[in-house]
Parts: sequence; C-alpha cells; structure tokens
Amino acid sequence: MPDDVFIAINGDALHAKSKVYIGRALARKGAGDLDEYQLWASLALELLGKAALARKHPSLVVDPTHWQSMFVAAGVNVTTDVKTITAKTLFERLTHLVPRFDKTIQKFCQDIAERRNAELHSADLPFRTMRLDAWEARYWHACDTILNQMGSSLEQWLGAADAKAPRQLLDEAARALDAAVKLRVEAAKEQFGTLKNAERARLAAEAELRAPQHQTGLFKGSYDEIWIESCPACKCRAFMTGEQTGEDISEERDEYAIWEIVDREFAGEEFRCPTCDLTLMGNDEIEAAGLNYIYEDRQEREMEFEPDYGND
Repeated sequence: MPDDVFIAINGDALHAKSKVYIGRALARKGAGDLDEYQLWASLALELLGKAALARKHPSLVVDPTHWQSMFVAAGVNVTTDVKTITAKTLFERLTHLVPRFDKTIQKFCQDIAERRNAELHSADLPFRTMRLDAWEARYWHACDTILNQMGSSLEQWLGAADAKAPRQLLDEAARALDAAVKLRVEAAKEQFGTLKNAERARLAAEAELRAPQHQTGLFKGSYDEIWIESCPACKCRAFMTGEQTGEDISEERDEYAIWEIVDREFAGEEFRCPTCDLTLMGNDEIEAAGLNYIYEDRQEREMEFEPDYGND
C-alpha cells in the first residue's frame, strides 16, 4: 500500500471527517432539527464506510473507470480531481470486507443514501417523512458494525459521552430483535406441533430428501453457497445461504498425485425452512434464533499439470 496517499482517499482522513460530520449530526438532533440530523448522519456513514475500505487499500474507494484516480490510489499523484465510488458500490463492497455487514444492513445503508440524494438533488423532502424510530437504531447498528471491523467502537468514534445514547438505543434494539425472533420461532414450532404425528413424520421424511443445490428458489437473493441446517422450530432439514468470506488453500501429495485442500468460510444471510416456513434474514436474526451463521466446508481438488515442452 502506498505510504503517501492523496488526502481525498486517505483512510485516516476519511475517518476523521466522518467524526466531524457525525458531530454535526448530533448537534442538529440536539437542536431538534431531525431533517438535518439524518442528512449529516447519512454523510458520516458514507465517509465511515469509505474509511474502512481505504484502510484496506485506497484503490477500493476510487472509480475504477477513471485511470487518473487509479494512479492516485497507487501513490502516483497525477491529478487532484480524484473520483470515488458511488454509495451503492461502497455498500456492496463492504459486504465483502465486513462479515457482519450483511444484505439487510446493505439495503438500509443504500436506502438512507438514496433519501439523502433525493434531499440534495430534488424538491422532495424524504427525511421529513421518516420517523426517528424507523431508522435511528438501524443506523447506529450499521455504524457499529463497520467500526468493529476497523478495530474501533461507537465510544471511540463519538466520544464516550455522546455514544451513551446510541449504545443504549442499540442495546434496546438488540433486545427487541431477540424477543421478536424467539416469538417467531415459537409460533412456527407451535403451528407445526398442531399437526398429527403421521403428518409431521411425513413432512420430516420429505425434508430429508431435499438437496441444497435444488433450493435456490427458496431465497430472495443470489449467494455463493447453500447449506443444510436443522430448523430451530420444527427440527426438519432446512437451509441457509450466504456469501463466502474466506478461503485457505493448502497442498498435499503422495507418490501418485498432488492435490489442493480448500477450506472455505461463509457468512449466512438468509435461513428458510420449507417445512414450517420459518424465515430468518441477516446475521442478527439467525444468531438470535440460536443458529451459527458461520459455515465452513472443505474441498479437495486434484491438481492437473500440463506436460513440459521444449525441455529436451
């Protein structure tokens, strides 16, 4: 990574500016101006996300179609007109950098960015129609998720005193989600329990015949892998899907062959049970239901080599 990166895409500079903007956001909230609170908060969120990407490498935040910006990201300052990625691209990239930044958080962040654009570039007043309780807890959750990946926290980003209210709000939201998911699981369990024993046995037997590769139609999104889970409600075979977050490749050999061992890791995004219709969306709901959203598998691949030519 280049040591002398132009300030516009410097991770520390972006992080510092995000702190200024979130300070302005909280000041406007304190003054009772909730429209400007959401405006400054949306800008702070985008800067924070770019800071997380830029700390990994500045090339992750520049427009890949603008070659001058790519040079700047490599430490060759050929221009001061650096073009960065859109909010949509930013939040898509964060799903690959931050394991807990799932599709649910991504959609929320994209929605708040779109409201900000409408606020700034049209006569619409989208922030005025948004109730505080409809977005604030999810906003702090998104920021907290990014900050944790950066090795930071809300307390450090906001200052301990200013972080007290968001942290309390996050705790309340987490408790509410945990209670809601547990009730959802219990309702599905009770509904399945009303069936006759023979019917439950038939459904369980049918569930065992379902293979992961045939379950793509179950899920709203398109993901890297689908794997089997036991449903916490009806205990039948169910399925989880998610994005690959890591891969470790090692090599083994004997006198006859060489092969690769590939250990892969995935983060669950959606859980669905075809038997009792239980649905869980996002890491937090999956975890609240008592399931592990991290899935690991191992593949073995024999390595093939082309014959050497011209070595006679």
